[in-house]
Amino acid sequence: MRAGFTNRRAAQADYVAVPAHQVTPKPAAVGWDVAGSLFVAGSTAYAAARAIEAKPGEIVAVSATVGGVGSLAVQLLRRQGVRVLAIAGQTNHDWLTSLGAQPLAYGENLEERLRAAAPNGIDAFIDAYGDGYVELAITLGVAPVRINTVVDFLAAQRFGTRSDGGMSAATTDVLAELAALIATGELTVPISATYPIEQVQEAYTALAGRHPREPLTFRQEGLGSL
Repeated sequence: MRAGFTNRRAAQADYVAVPAHQVTPKPAAVGWDVAGSLFVAGSTAYAAARAIEAKPGEIVAVSATVGGVGSLAVQLLRRQGVRVLAIAGQTNHDWLTSLGAQPLAYGENLEERLRAAAPNGIDAFIDAYGDGYVELAITLGVAPVRINTVVDFLAAQRFGTRSDGGMSAATTDVLAELAALIATGELTVPISATYPIEQVQEAYTALAGRHPREPLTFRQEGLGSL
């Protein structure tokens, strides 16, 4: 069985034509729901983690760590021996701790909490949320070249930071590497819910009304996840 991707923005469809060079074998240990959700979040997280060029022992702050991109970025950084300050709501702190990160609550006085957690400074910052996190990273003294946002492109232009996203890592090699890490248990991609493709409206309504830490997927019977 093979998994792949298309660059034609085919968000939901019964059938999608995928060029041969954009498919890769799917490990048997990786379910279709995980494989189907992997490309966008996975390639974006991979690109963001690669962009900041983190080294073992460094401290990296990551925003929106309960989302698909943020949670995978946390795990990829931890595999590199990086100390991760994971910004998220209190209800997700135990889960982030289980991934090896140090969770910090977002909201009022976040700058003070980040400074207290890293009194000698933060080496790099990944922003997966927007809404001022790039400016916060600059205020904390992080060099622009060590900041990557996958959301706030205006801030990236203003401050001269990086903005590498999914298309920066949109290759089958990256997809295969991520799938292999999932197959061996080195990365975790829990799925929040799976919807039949006929219930696409219900899925988007559910997504708009909450902030699940796992992706939502669609399933077309007999065709795997989309």
